[in-house]
Amino acid sequence: MPAFTGSEHGAAIRIAKGEIMRASSLGIWGRRRLAIGAAAVLPAQAGGGYFVLGYGPEAAQSAGTSTAIGLDAFAGASNPAKLSAVGLRRDLGLLAFSPNRRIEREGSADPNFDLTSTSKNKLFLLPEFGYVARINEALSWGISLYGNGGLNTDYRAESPVPGSNAAPARCGNQPGNFFLGCGQLGFDLSQLIMATPLSWRYAPGQSIGIAPLLAYQRFKAYGLQAFEGLSAHPDAVTNNGYEGAFGAGVRIGWYGQLLPWLHLGAAYSTRVYMQNFESYRGLLAGNGSFDIPENLSLGLAVMPIPKLTMGFDWQRIHFGQIKALGNGVLNSLTDPAANPLGSSTGSGFNWRNQTNYRLALAYAALPTLTLRAGFAYGERPQRDASVNSASFNLMTPNPVRNVTGGFTWTFATGHDLQFAYGRYLKGTYGGPSATALGGYESVTPYVNTFYLGWSRRY
Repeated sequence: MPAFTGSEHGAAIRIAKGEIMRASSLGIWGRRRLAIGAAAVLPAQAGGGYFVLGYGPEAAQSAGTSTAIGLDAFAGASNPAKLSAVGLRRDLGLLAFSPNRRIEREGSADPNFDLTSTSKNKLFLLPEFGYVARINEALSWGISLYGNGGLNTDYRAESPVPGSNAAPARCGNQPGNFFLGCGQLGFDLSQLIMATPLSWRYAPGQSIGIAPLLAYQRFKAYGLQAFEGLSAHPDAVTNNGYEGAFGAGVRIGWYGQLLPWLHLGAAYSTRVYMQNFESYRGLLAGNGSFDIPENLSLGLAVMPIPKLTMGFDWQRIHFGQIKALGNGVLNSLTDPAANPLGSSTGSGFNWRNQTNYRLALAYAALPTLTLRAGFAYGERPQRDASVNSASFNLMTPNPVRNVTGGFTWTFATGHDLQFAYGRYLKGTYGGPSATALGGYESVTPYVNTFYLGWSRRY
């Protein structure tokens, strides 16, 4: 087990002594004061934070590389200017996630809370749809329907000691879960986005595009009863079921086929402004605000030899601008009176803006078969692995590397079968606990993904 440094241990002790909540029936803890923090708990993924790596069949086969390559019907989800190079087609796909996520605490002050738990939910399905049509020789329009999320967590480990929760008024004599609430511990976040792109070819081989974005998201959290004492709205922290919210934004892009062997692309998406989650205004910093962050991508595609295409993407996602993500974990723990959970300065995940890199290869092996492969690397969105980050981010497993492979097979005139397999490579993230339990906490995630789709070209 990694040991605390002196400064980390001191920080943990100071947090434990903070005046946050009183636990009057914690078994061996007696009347000791506990400091525990919470924020929204989100799925996180390689090369995209909690965004899905890529949208559409060609992006799924190419580790999300899609700013200047990937001429399917999902341009509205990556670069709306690409519509001008697509032609009339429709795509229907199903992305299946099979994640494994294990959290662990070692060396806590109470050995009964040295817990290990593997999330129960291990299969999630995300359908998607895209359509493109030409208005005339210069204008094309389409629809892209796609989603984020789907990797909800459900941890069920409990202390063996009855009454060891930190919220006896809510939990009675139940044993404490990993974060000293009671019952199942977890969340579910999902987002559905509809883009309606329009592309204009203003010069031979060059186009610009715009895609209004309409979004719906829903969220629930449970098992976080111990955090209610930190909140500005204790009744709006946990176990309130699902709540939905709507929002809107816009994506713009440019695409240029500058040379027969060189294509470039650029795309920018504004922040998608969402309605607040009223039922979780005491949990999410900003009184339940959870907008989708703005993001920027640059890409190129190179055809060095016939039949071979190489693609590269650079992407920047501004997670740090969303208070529920960017605020530090310790905000509410060290001064809950000034920074109560759910306020604009309340605790978050201590995420930074994230940079992602993606590389893809496509090879036309046969007139009816194109093979693709990709690799993605994304910086961890967590700023560090300190006491100001680690505990909350147990709920945001974030592998940093992803590999994919797949193919497009034309099995009949105008009909393509699409398949991809992806692997988010296993990696462990951890750091000192921000709770009075102390110790070292870590999360080890890995994910297998499968994509199956059908494309109709006219």
